[in-house]
Amino acid sequence: MREVSIARNYAEALLTLATKAGARDTWGATISALGDAVAGEAALRTVLEHPRVTMAQKTQLLRSALGGIAAPTFVRFVEKLVANRRQMLLPTIATEYHNLLDAAEGRVHARVTVAREADAAMREAIAAALSKALQKTVVPHLTVDPRIIGGVVVRVGDTVMDGSVQRRLSRLRDRLVSAR
Repeated sequence: MREVSIARNYAEALLTLATKAGARDTWGATISALGDAVAGEAALRTVLEHPRVTMAQKTQLLRSALGGIAAPTFVRFVEKLVANRRQMLLPTIATEYHNLLDAAEGRVHARVTVAREADAAMREAIAAALSKALQKTVVPHLTVDPRIIGGVVVRVGDTVMDGSVQRRLSRLRDRLVSAR
């Protein structure tokens, strides 16, 4: 929990810098790529975690990797992470950065479960209906679960909206059993 709070503070600082630079999306892509590299590349993770690798060597490695790709301010931000021994928080910082960016732009992500594969038109209709209902831009992430029989189950944060046929049948069964 403490690491997430620390990562969120760094993400807030990065979002502020990105906003001043007018490059929120570009910096978002860069921090995501860097976070994915730290999370997914065992060799990079080993070097960044190893106590015998000096801060200067870690900084030089990241500076070389980001040189020509990232803005100088972004590179200095990463150097500050290394100086504060927080380089292993890069994946969490990337996640928190995107959460903050979504909040700033009035965008929410919804996990939508459908009974069968949805085509592009259905995906757009779901996104439009959810955007209208939530009064925010909704980015749906669809998954298929034939057990719900039909309808949709939507999860936005801690809120669950269950419009599945499975739930309706379950409620009907409960009413019939309680009426006995």
